[in-house]
Amino acid sequence: MLDLEDFSVPPPPILTTALSGTGIANLPNQRHKIVAKNGANFTIMVCGESGVGKTTFVNTLFTTTIKEPKNLSKRHMKSPSSKTAQIQITKAELEEKMFKVKLSIVDTPGFGDYVNNRHSWIPIVDFIDDQHEKYMRQEQQPCRKGVIDMRVHACLYFIKPTGHTLNPLDIEVMKKLGSRVNLIPVVAKADTLTPTNLEKFKQNIREVIAAQNIQVYTCPIESDDEHVTRRNHNIMTALPFAVIGSTQDVVTFDGRKVKGREYAWGVAEVENDLHCDFKKLRSLLIRTHMLDLITTTEEVHYENYRQTQMETRKFGEPRTEPNENAKFREDEEALRMRFTEQVKAEESRFRQWERQLLNERDRLHKELEAQGEKVKELQSELEAYYHHQRDKSLRKKISVFKKGDVHVITVDGRVLVGILRGTDQTANVILEKCEERVFSSEGTEIVPLGLYIIRGDNVCTIGELDKEKEEEMDITQIKADPLVQTVL
Repeated sequence: MLDLEDFSVPPPPILTTALSGTGIANLPNQRHKIVAKNGANFTIMVCGESGVGKTTFVNTLFTTTIKEPKNLSKRHMKSPSSKTAQIQITKAELEEKMFKVKLSIVDTPGFGDYVNNRHSWIPIVDFIDDQHEKYMRQEQQPCRKGVIDMRVHACLYFIKPTGHTLNPLDIEVMKKLGSRVNLIPVVAKADTLTPTNLEKFKQNIREVIAAQNIQVYTCPIESDDEHVTRRNHNIMTALPFAVIGSTQDVVTFDGRKVKGREYAWGVAEVENDLHCDFKKLRSLLIRTHMLDLITTTEEVHYENYRQTQMETRKFGEPRTEPNENAKFREDEEALRMRFTEQVKAEESRFRQWERQLLNERDRLHKELEAQGEKVKELQSELEAYYHHQRDKSLRKKISVFKKGDVHVITVDGRVLVGILRGTDQTANVILEKCEERVFSSEGTEIVPLGLYIIRGDNVCTIGELDKEKEEEMDITQIKADPLVQTVL
């Protein structure tokens, strides 16, 4: 069995002599010509509260008017609907020694201008993510000519010169920005602090950045050139950069004409390292580390965004809104609480309404039962009254006249004459040898009936219970009968 470790492949030989003079060393020059022809895109975002000198710094940085100064009288005239920071983009094309840079300045007016500044950074963070998203979608297209690159390469966060430390808003915003862009903290208006207070303020900021694990841009320090290493070290030790912005030329006491601000005690020079860190910041942004800022954006921040999106969604799907959106969570929680309160209020109202309906039902049932009892009482009274009236009617309808053994009985207008034999067990009246006197205009007709029984208000013979009721006759006709007269 062969052991592969016994075999070793010699490295390819480096042909220096044979290739000398072929032009390989000219490749950087070719690259320089291509870059010089195409130019570069560079996007800077300035973020901070209003009035810290962002516009003045941008114009001072490029020694020209990139952004027009704002109308200070309208700074606090905010519309009621504008509750967060806005995004304003200013584009310019700078040329120096035949090299062009397409510069984009992204400003965030309105940031930190409100009493409640919670979640005011969301439009800023969304803008940075949107630029990564747009660039990623352009890369996925079949034709990628004319790709528009608006990715933010550097974010200058201007800190208000309070002389103490970072406020909670600064800490929260810097945390959100540091993971998405090359964050460079800047102390604005350094000429408002004494050198001692300024250095103490910067030290407090460094301690907070370290304690809160805020990611800030760090340029590569080590280099083969000792001078470059020393320069990079001096730049990074100045972090956060204290700057002075001014576009005016002033004359110093020794007659020099410089950019700066004139005070009663002297002149604060913009490009004097003893007064501020403007030159170091300009060197970091433009002269020495612009390419590193662009490369870091491409290889670190954009790749992190691209990797996260490709791991969490399929190709062609729209970007999902991040769940860590604190404002969205708070709004959702507020809506949920308000909805819950409304539901509870409605449920309470319905329960109260249900109790009222149940109470009303019970009351109506009780009233119905009481009315039923009254109806029963009325029915009993009516039945008793009916029987009482019927008995009275019977007593009025049945009249008995007696003379000897002969009885004359009038029942419902009929005149019956016979011998009363008494009553049976059911209290019916019994007449023997009964005859009925029928009176008319023609005279009196005697109808023999035999044995007769009077049951209640009916008069019938035995075996004839359904005899039709006779019409009632006038009592004068009854008295006209000779027999009745005799009986009476």
